[in-house]
Amino acid sequence: MTDHALSFDLNDNGYHYGVVRRAIELIDRAEEPLSLEEIAESMGMSPAHFQRVFSQWAGVSPKRFQQYLMLGHAKTLLRERFTTLAASHAVGLSGGGRLHDLFLRWEAMSPGEFARGGAGLEIFWGWFESPFGPALVMGTEKGICGIGFAAEMGARAAMEDLVSRWPSAIFVEDPAVLRPWVLRAFGAASDRLDPAPLFLIGAPFQIKVWEALLAVPSGQVTTYSEIADAIGSPRAVRAVGTAVGRNPISWLIPCHRALRKSGGLGGYHWGLPMKRAMLAFEAVRSDAEAPTVPAAR
Repeated sequence: MTDHALSFDLNDNGYHYGVVRRAIELIDRAEEPLSLEEIAESMGMSPAHFQRVFSQWAGVSPKRFQQYLMLGHAKTLLRERFTTLAASHAVGLSGGGRLHDLFLRWEAMSPGEFARGGAGLEIFWGWFESPFGPALVMGTEKGICGIGFAAEMGARAAMEDLVSRWPSAIFVEDPAVLRPWVLRAFGAASDRLDPAPLFLIGAPFQIKVWEALLAVPSGQVTTYSEIADAIGSPRAVRAVGTAVGRNPISWLIPCHRALRKSGGLGGYHWGLPMKRAMLAFEAVRSDAEAPTVPAAR
């Protein structure tokens, strides 16, 4: 498969996410489940066209995906898909077995370099289509250091958000440098042996939190308090929540998998509809990849 074909696939996913995003907003506002016809009419599409576009993005029907998006799904995830970070670390896991999870390598900027606000650091950036709409990707020569999404806040705000994190860095628009990593980051590249590298730019405490997030497998979730326990700071739940919210590499460092202890979604820097879609997107694929248990005879 050529790079051009891969780009086309991601562009399609970006368009499809726009439809999904509007559908999620409609579902969130509804007081009871909506029919296919009701959702399609609100999208300005025929039921058949909406079902086809939606299913191509989600991999399941709108009705099935709606079940993943319902408010109670977060609690179901917490109950049935909760993962213990301590156990993951004990067996040497750094994530699940799909796409990016086991194929990331990372290194971090030194505390001194971080304190200087990225002074002297050259950061390349570019806009790419992703399964979740337009994505702003930034990276150094060592790896991806930032991913932001514009679907909720807009392109300008997303750019200002990431640039403000490293105010003294030199920013150079050069999508070509980042493209091979981006294709792997969003699962479009067929070669999984060459990982998408990450370059973590943050304070030491933040990096510990982000490292813990990398241990949460795809399709599963954790809580802020469990992250605090995993990094050896059980009383720092509030600080953990702040560090999760400041994660600069959304999706690859899966802050969307962190929930409140109650099972509530909590916040999400790039918008709750995005968080809900990411969790449902992963849950659908996790279920699809789960081994089928033969029926008892």
